[in-house]
Amino acid sequence: MKYRITPFISATLIAFGLLCATSMQANAMPESFADLAANQRPSVVNISTTKKVAQRMPQNIPNLGHGSPFEQFFQNFLGQQMPQKETHALGTGFIISSEGFVVTNNHVVEGADEIIVKTSDGEEHPAELIGADAKLDVAVLKIKGAKLKAVHLGNSDKLRVGDWVVAIGNPFGLEQTVTAGIVSARGRVIGSGPYDDFIQTDAAINPGNSGGPLFNRRGEVIGINTAIYTRSGGNNGIGFAIPINLAKSAFDQLRKSGHVQRGRIGVFIRDVDKQTQQALGLKNSHGALIPQVEAGSAADKAGIQAGDVIVAVDGEAIKSAHDLPIRIARHHPGDHVMLDVMRGSKQLHIAVTVEEMHGDDAGSKGNSPQHQKEVTMLGLVLEVADAASMRKLGARVDGGLLVKRVLHGSPAQANDIKAGDVLYKVNGIAVRNVSTFRKILNNLEAGQVLRIMMDRHGNQAFRILRPAQPKK
Repeated sequence: MKYRITPFISATLIAFGLLCATSMQANAMPESFADLAANQRPSVVNISTTKKVAQRMPQNIPNLGHGSPFEQFFQNFLGQQMPQKETHALGTGFIISSEGFVVTNNHVVEGADEIIVKTSDGEEHPAELIGADAKLDVAVLKIKGAKLKAVHLGNSDKLRVGDWVVAIGNPFGLEQTVTAGIVSARGRVIGSGPYDDFIQTDAAINPGNSGGPLFNRRGEVIGINTAIYTRSGGNNGIGFAIPINLAKSAFDQLRKSGHVQRGRIGVFIRDVDKQTQQALGLKNSHGALIPQVEAGSAADKAGIQAGDVIVAVDGEAIKSAHDLPIRIARHHPGDHVMLDVMRGSKQLHIAVTVEEMHGDDAGSKGNSPQHQKEVTMLGLVLEVADAASMRKLGARVDGGLLVKRVLHGSPAQANDIKAGDVLYKVNGIAVRNVSTFRKILNNLEAGQVLRIMMDRHGNQAFRILRPAQPKK
């Protein structure tokens, strides 16, 4: 029997073939990025900053004795203010609005006395710092200029490992440099802050690229180039960019008010370990365990309970505790989020209204600095956390004990307590000095453990410690 393809089927197969060819072409290795570079260069700017730093007085003024002819000279010299020294830095930014709003990294412009934005046509514009967010490391500037071309923002959530990306920036001051590569990984945590969720790329990124855009193949910005991993100071094929979806909310708030109002729901979180998984009867270790709910918080009002495990926010899976603050940070205070919660073997859907985070930069109050003290039974070197240390670490608690060092092979090291953590509650008791911590430790009965609540760069964490030699 002979078979023949009818015109309808033939046309269908042809259409299917064209669709497959188009799809393969869309994902094939690009022949050139020249059109993308030409179209996007006008939106990328060079940023130069000037910072005035007071010079220190000489420390070793010679003792010339009373009556020396140089005595009056040095008295006059010491009575005058030392001249200020200027330091300069370079970075990259990109225009997000034809009205003149420019985005860059906070660390590019932080502390600058003067900011100059240079566009691709060579025009230089004095820039005003509208606002900055140190935790996310983004800043918004404002310039005045005609015919400013803004970028298009893409959807970083749709990025896949292996997708092509292009960086345009000013590495080492070499303006309008274009490099290309692929997305090497997503969701990278590099220890820069509580909202680490970086895109990793092998597109060449070097000093001076900071604050510049990372484009997808369609010419949409899907990231802000921020950091590199290097042993030489140059590119080693490992660069990191802030996902644009995480930064969009900050852009909007900085443009409107000059600062960021962060969202929170009022829970302490930690990862689900194997013991917890077994104890709660969970199928896997995904999600964020809630060891404590803040009284009167948004989570408390919505019915979230200690012992719950949040496994998704608005249908987006939470794989670890670190994911939760990142997902909540995308929302403004007053937004509604839907949480998928495991309570034992039951899965619940709980709506929570995000509230504003207060005291984001609060430090310890009423605590005088103390010498470091070692708690040898746990392997901790502790000191009272002062306000400056808390700000530097991005801690959200209002006081506690700063971990300066963890002894090798100690119970603290075995339970993942690290230098930079702030311990603020032990067995339900607030700890503001080392003596209180020691008192709790010394009152432990044989076999009892320490339940430690701590802040790690703004993330709340829970640890259980068993002293090497418990005291009765």
